[in-house]
Amino acid sequence: MVIDVGGDAKVKAMIGGSVSGVIGLFVIFSALTGQTTGGAGTAVVAGLLGLVFLGIGLLPVFAWKKLSRPRKLVFDGFGVRWDDPRGTPWAVAWAELSGVGISRTRQRRVKLADHIFRKTMVRMDLFPADQGFRSRHPEMEHLWEFHTVKNGYRLPLGSNPKYIPVIEGAVRQYRPGAYLGVKDEGFMIGLV
Repeated sequence: MVIDVGGDAKVKAMIGGSVSGVIGLFVIFSALTGQTTGGAGTAVVAGLLGLVFLGIGLLPVFAWKKLSRPRKLVFDGFGVRWDDPRGTPWAVAWAELSGVGISRTRQRRVKLADHIFRKTMVRMDLFPADQGFRSRHPEMEHLWEFHTVKNGYRLPLGSNPKYIPVIEGAVRQYRPGAYLGVKDEGFMIGLV
């Protein structure tokens, strides 16, 4: 089973950048052609806001190499591995893990839109079976006790709740005794 994290990031960046860029161009066009009310000061402020949105829209263009790099989470009979050819790949055998869990954080429902589309951050937590795990896997050190995990590793996977059943199915298939379930970690505030 494979989760294509890089492909999802590309799509989200393209959509977000396109929407922001179009808004920026529309606001700049409106400011330059006098379609704003309130005088010259309003036109200047609108133009500056348009430039900000246009800049946000161009971020994916400038960061395309990093955004488009292939990143996949792969589950097979051997274990679990993070394929990231231009980053920090790693592989762990199922026998090296005492537990595998999923943690999620959901956006609070404050506005009406939050009831329709609710952002969910997904992370996979890996817990080693023995004390020598850290010394055998120095490539995973940046994930050690990341965020709120104690004595384990946390791999942030983004905001796609569709990852949860894939991870759950893979762990139940290959290492059912190590599956720790889904842990809800409350809600998130602000931009995540």
